[in-house]
Amino acid sequence: MTGVLAGRAGLVTGAGSGMGRAAALAMAREGASVVLVGRRVALLEAVQREIADFGGRAVVYPGDVTDRAVAMGAVDACIAAFGALDCAFNNAGGHGDPAPIDATDDDDAVVDLNFRAVMWGVKHQVAAMRRKGRGAIVNNASIFGLKGMPGIAAYCASKFAVVGLTKAVALECAGAGIRINAVAPGGTETPNFLRVMDGDAHAMDAMVPMGRIGQPDEVARAVVWLMSDAAGYVTGSVLSVDGGLSAG
Repeated sequence: MTGVLAGRAGLVTGAGSGMGRAAALAMAREGASVVLVGRRVALLEAVQREIADFGGRAVVYPGDVTDRAVAMGAVDACIAAFGALDCAFNNAGGHGDPAPIDATDDDDAVVDLNFRAVMWGVKHQVAAMRRKGRGAIVNNASIFGLKGMPGIAAYCASKFAVVGLTKAVALECAGAGIRINAVAPGGTETPNFLRVMDGDAHAMDAMVPMGRIGQPDEVARAVVWLMSDAAGYVTGSVLSVDGGLSAG
């Protein structure tokens, strides 16, 4: 590790597992102090212990990101604990079992989790970063924020919205020292992926040009790079982390 986030303070939503956990660990290893946001306190506390074990700093902020008050509270918690908010990964998301649009009944919940929670997070994160005059936000979109997929229409729509939000706010903040980008992971071996695939981590391998799905730490490394000064001229971008799946 090179300490590319040394001295910075950040937050991660959905930090208890999958890509959120991996990003929180990667940020802490690169020197950031991290607020861990999510509903499942036991998982957040486990990540907090992992970070403490290698000398990092993290605090737990329990909350459901679909409650807009949690977005403001997480920012306030970061400033209270570490004195600033320098970077944020709006990661929390998910979808139910695939079904045709006319057979679904969870559309509002999917849009609330994948889009509105991100929008509320960005809103309050930008407000805090404007006061400091700098910052970097990364939103977790998806390959399905770039292309459609039958059976998950609400999820696709919400992730396309995350991409649009990212680009629009990047333009708003380009002169304010605040960068906003997104990652667009393909299939990634997370608990939600394994649930949808009935535990088969190789169900998508044949679809991917590189012949395998991604690992959470591969997404996490992209997130850290986008937060770092190495990406200082990058804003409004969507970085695909998908083994080439969106290239065809």
